[in-house]
Amino acid sequence: MKLLAAGINPLAHAKDINIIGGDGPIISATEGWTILGSPLLTMHMLTMLLVAGLVIWVMHTAAKTIATGSESEGNERYITQGRVGQFIEVIVLFLRDKTFEPLLGENTNRYLPFLLTAFFFILFGNILGLVPLLDLQHWLGMAWDDPHFAIVGGTITGNLATTTGLAIIAFFIIQAHGIKSLGFKGWAEHLLGGAPAWLAPIMLPVELVGMFVKPAALAIRLFANMLAGATLIGTLMLFGMMAAEGVGIVTALGVTIPSIAFALFVMVLKLFVSFLQAFIFVFLTTVFISQLSHHEEHEPELEDEEVVEGKMPGMEPVRP
Repeated sequence: MKLLAAGINPLAHAKDINIIGGDGPIISATEGWTILGSPLLTMHMLTMLLVAGLVIWVMHTAAKTIATGSESEGNERYITQGRVGQFIEVIVLFLRDKTFEPLLGENTNRYLPFLLTAFFFILFGNILGLVPLLDLQHWLGMAWDDPHFAIVGGTITGNLATTTGLAIIAFFIIQAHGIKSLGFKGWAEHLLGGAPAWLAPIMLPVELVGMFVKPAALAIRLFANMLAGATLIGTLMLFGMMAAEGVGIVTALGVTIPSIAFALFVMVLKLFVSFLQAFIFVFLTTVFISQLSHHEEHEPELEDEEVVEGKMPGMEPVRP
């Protein structure tokens, strides 16, 4: 069903579609229009705008239900109203108190807006990929013999360009925090990984590679997991169509029903993965930020003999 209109390619549901410019755009008169070799407008670009709008709308709605009411309401004014607001509040409090604050400490509020925005943008993008917007548009396009018609939908986090953009933003925030927290000299010394200066020819290339590998891992992990989920669901839904074409509709039911049941199971699993991958992205970003934070120097530990002799700060020496 999912791929019946889109063809027999299980990647069709995760593939971006050109709208203006590029090869075979929906607006055919714009074919070949590009900026630095890229089309001017694609389906995933519009979908990202849709996701951003959904995030703003849902967060604004939740904020109104979480906000403290008037004094005339008594204790009720402190209680969040509505399931959406309560759901968002629980997520935000968990991320802030259990994930960000233990790692960032006093810097938590500084990076909280970015981290929460990234989390909900990724989460909404992941979940929107489970909504059959593409299928509805494919069926609509069949009215004018264009079963591939679609202008919005798909899994935007299954597009490496989207996840790379998120990772680039995270990269600059991580490095900017390191320079602000440690100073440029401290940030540069951090590239030695704590090794002496004479090991710089070895450590510097390794640390520089690691600096770019970390955000690259964020992009690839999110992209690979979401693309794999969309491909697996598409492949399962493809089994029924292939069986119907090969052995007939009656026999195909024996293949179609189990494949649809398993596809539904995978969709539920992908819903969990949508939350998990959004969490992993912001958690690792938080870890990378904390690694470039200024850590207070601890006082050197005193030797046992110094403790016995009463040389602890504020203590008088023990007289025999």
